[in-house]
Amino acid sequence: MADPQHDPQHAVELRNVVKRFGAFTAVHAMDLNVERGSFVTFVGPSGCGKTTTLRMIAGLEDATDGDIRIKGQRVNDVPIHKRNLGIVFQNYALFPHKTIYENVAFGLKYRAVDRETARKKVREALQLVQLPHLEERVPKQLSGGQQQRIALARAIVIEPDVLLLDEPLSALDANLREEMRVELKRIQRELGISTIFVTHDQSEALAMSDKVVVMSEGWIEQEGTPEQVYNQPASEFVANFLGISNIFSGQVQAVSGGIARLGLDDGPELLGHPRDGRAARQGERVRLAVRAEKVFLSESAPSDDPAAVVLDGKVTAVDYQGQAARYFVEAGPLTLQAINPIDRRPFHEGQPVKLRIRAQDVVLLDADAHQSAAAKAAAE
Repeated sequence: MADPQHDPQHAVELRNVVKRFGAFTAVHAMDLNVERGSFVTFVGPSGCGKTTTLRMIAGLEDATDGDIRIKGQRVNDVPIHKRNLGIVFQNYALFPHKTIYENVAFGLKYRAVDRETARKKVREALQLVQLPHLEERVPKQLSGGQQQRIALARAIVIEPDVLLLDEPLSALDANLREEMRVELKRIQRELGISTIFVTHDQSEALAMSDKVVVMSEGWIEQEGTPEQVYNQPASEFVANFLGISNIFSGQVQAVSGGIARLGLDDGPELLGHPRDGRAARQGERVRLAVRAEKVFLSESAPSDDPAAVVLDGKVTAVDYQGQAARYFVEAGPLTLQAINPIDRRPFHEGQPVKLRIRAQDVVLLDADAHQSAAAKAAAE
């Protein structure tokens, strides 16, 4: 029976979900909502608990504590085959001796679907993944990308309430991976299916998701839109895991007109623009994060900007990346990384440069925000 307190906009709800393996806690007190029709990605390093969480939602692992609800129904004690979920694994898990048609139709056998309806559904699923003429082949006759599409067709043919994807692109080469990333998003949007995606790849998480859930050591470090978690990281872990950030410690020297003047430890001053309810107080100890692509380099001093700081620096190393370059720059006692597009030619090692850092690009963290969620919990 559906929970009367359940929000109908939520396809999946996790309430204080915990998973322990003996004395080891893999997932800590997780609370999360997955809105209907949304694409939600769990991202984090190996061992952070993202796959364990997905397996609990799927019914492949039992939650030690807490409630898991799918469309309002508590499913902790509901077996996997009764949860109406589509699942795509990292290795696709296709039946090697069955035809493509038989692989895609497999889940329909247990849903009392007549033969004619099943054939129609299989053909529609194969059409959706753009492989309509491979019904009689077997998996070993297909490329890795084609097998991935077939695994997806098998998952969606049953019209699941939720689609679960466990690193389905990790076995593909880089070019095919990018192509399938676009295809997955197209199919998810076309079907309007609630989807939970697990990856350790930050670019996949940012490119594909409506909501990104960043995990570390079994805790949720931050959740939000790709823009929120990338541009306003809640912790040093998030700032460093998603992209490349320059992290500094300092103190708020003064606040005026919404701009904070920030004195760095053993370094110069920067300006910061607190946002999203984060107030800066004079004398407060803070951690600062500046994305590498928000450190702008030039040969001469840029035009005056009252909400920016310009520092003198020298390039110590260059990591050429094609259309952009990553520079390692010394600016007095500071060492920064800057990722800038290349107009004509990259700056070279040893070249003096000007660094411009805008207040709007300086993210203020709490003084203890560099601690992981696990460390914070242990300290409480």
